[in-house]
Amino acid sequence: MEIALVGAGRIGLAVARQLVAHGHAIRVHDVRPEVESQVRAFGAAWGEPRAETDLLVTVLPGSPELRAEMLGDHGLLSRLRRGSSWLDLTSASPALGAELAVAAADDRIDYLETPVGGGPDAAASGELTVYAAGEVATFERLEPIVRAFAGKVHYTGPHGSGYLTKLLVNLLWFSQVVAVGEVLMLGRSGGLDPSRLRQILLEGPAASAFLEDVLPRMLAGDQLATFGLDRIVEELDSIEEFARLHHVPAGLAALVGSVHRDALSRFGPIDGELLAITHLEHLWSDPLDEV
Repeated sequence: MEIALVGAGRIGLAVARQLVAHGHAIRVHDVRPEVESQVRAFGAAWGEPRAETDLLVTVLPGSPELRAEMLGDHGLLSRLRRGSSWLDLTSASPALGAELAVAAADDRIDYLETPVGGGPDAAASGELTVYAAGEVATFERLEPIVRAFAGKVHYTGPHGSGYLTKLLVNLLWFSQVVAVGEVLMLGRSGGLDPSRLRQILLEGPAASAFLEDVLPRMLAGDQLATFGLDRIVEELDSIEEFARLHHVPAGLAALVGSVHRDALSRFGPIDGELLAITHLEHLWSDPLDEV
């Protein structure tokens, strides 16, 4: 099987390395030519996908890049041969996923959406979490390849459900960023030590992995610079769009999105999953401060 991977960023490069480590021959391409040396160093070939590609793997920054890369007269879907397969690891919108599913079916491409969670550390150790959606037969056939870079693989159902699951997981994550940030500020304003408050919360009904694992890093000044603030907003926008299309009341999602959009206006498109908390702290220290 000839495998081509497009998108050698922090996740894509690690996925390519895992595929090579599991004995797969893989050809990698990225818009940044400087990545070539890293790709060749772990035994992969470099270059755009070829006509004889059996399996395409895409790991792109978000929905805009995925649409531009795959669709249109010169998109990759039009260049893949009929009967080949495609794994997409991008965190994309369910609406785009539905569009891609139709386009792949028209071109007779077996398409499996496989957005991933876990971040660069999990990717480097081959322990990503995958939310796979598409035809059951396609999932069963490609699952052994997915297992090369994934520690947990969840089959979520038909196309769209994988992208949606990833977005919902992240919605809860980004909601906790805002909620925990507010709790800490309220506690500090009343004289509570943040570390002591954390211990109390961990022993109560609101205990969570976020409080256990992430809050100590945040208190130490770590902003979790593994994901861009602009990409966070892109994902939250996709959730709000989905809620509108399906007439689901999602006021909390809208509020969380609003806080992150304000943080993006303040800090710009930089990496930092906890920057919403920093934004709230700016507002607290100066109530008249405007983004």
